[in-house]
Amino acid sequence: MSDQTVFSLSTEAGKIGSLTISEKDRVVLRTLAEIVATLASRSSENDRKNLWYSLNALEEVRPVVFCDPENGWNEIITANHMECEGELARRWEMVLRKEIFWAEPMGDDRVCEAVFPVSCIFEESDWGMHEVKIGGEEGGSYRWEAPLKSYDQVHELRYPHIAVDRGKTDQLMELAKDVFDNLLEVKLKSVWWWTLGMTWTLVNLRGLEQIMIDMYDNPEGLHRLMAFLRDGHMKKLDFLEKEGLLSLNNDGTYVGSGGFGWTHELPQPDFSGHVRTIDMWGFAESQETTYVSPEQFEEFIFPYQLPLLERFGLNCYGCCEPLDKRWDIVKRFPRLRRISVSPWADLESMAEKLEGRYVFSLKPSPTDLATPSIDHQHIRRSLREALEITRGCRIEVIMKDNHTIGHNPQNVIDWCRIAQEEASRLGG
Repeated sequence: MSDQTVFSLSTEAGKIGSLTISEKDRVVLRTLAEIVATLASRSSENDRKNLWYSLNALEEVRPVVFCDPENGWNEIITANHMECEGELARRWEMVLRKEIFWAEPMGDDRVCEAVFPVSCIFEESDWGMHEVKIGGEEGGSYRWEAPLKSYDQVHELRYPHIAVDRGKTDQLMELAKDVFDNLLEVKLKSVWWWTLGMTWTLVNLRGLEQIMIDMYDNPEGLHRLMAFLRDGHMKKLDFLEKEGLLSLNNDGTYVGSGGFGWTHELPQPDFSGHVRTIDMWGFAESQETTYVSPEQFEEFIFPYQLPLLERFGLNCYGCCEPLDKRWDIVKRFPRLRRISVSPWADLESMAEKLEGRYVFSLKPSPTDLATPSIDHQHIRRSLREALEITRGCRIEVIMKDNHTIGHNPQNVIDWCRIAQEEASRLGG
């Protein structure tokens, strides 16, 4: 393959222009890939993998630790670390440098694999309307103008349409295979959604304050809109399943709002190679309805999320919203396995409710990492207290939602070390 492979790439992140992988960039990528392959060959990676398998099977193991710096990656891998020049090459370089940082200095339980995932090249339309974002420059706060001014406009909405460019996707795969030949296994692994919760789409279309008013003033209109969103998501799943575009996530794929998919329970026993939703982990949440009552959640959200989650083999639920007040409703979702317990949840209540029947996805506050120098004693004390309260549960400790790590990469390294020490102290 030519050292100047050029094509136009359109992904779920949006359109980007023509791209080139130069010979110089190829050398950089292969050098990094060789490091990843070496790290992935360590016996400790199998130990970590088995730890996740055991946790997801609800076996009694020591708490599993995972840290995702999220926006903090921009403070760990900065422009002066990057060597590639081409846009696609720089994207791939960032993926590899993250992998190396995770596998070495970070020190959490994420498994390093000699695998390089490539996504389909596709475009997805909106719902026929789109919010107008006001503000938000350079990551700042913003508001939005919701387009659905009246439920009389619901007929103007359209189900989103996905158009996959299979030819360009094949080109991308071949390029990756050429670059990482004999070093990393290139896999086509598209992630088509993060959540099937629908309420983020709901508030963008109608407005957060307005949907809360609608629960009282126009419940029929709100039900009609939720039914439309449910049907649109169902059609999306139907399309992806029929077209063979789904990927198994029973491996090192991030599932839910924390943790990884390692499980022997998926795919289903009758799996023939064509991935169906029932062969996968599903996920929903409803952070936007945190301040509505359990009764309103049960009326306006639960019945529309239910048929979506019924399609999946195992399910995760929740993100930042505290679930202790609505647990009696949430627990009715089928095949629940992983439950998010946010910093705003009542730990004692959730420990009593979940016990050893679910993966307890414990989310410490990310504010602990947002300062130039973290408070080690506070972090240790908080983690120890939380792990004592949840003793007997099947715990994963997930540090996420980091908007900043205080511009100090050592913060995540030290947090992982403390979390691992406290997890080991608790034992299995």
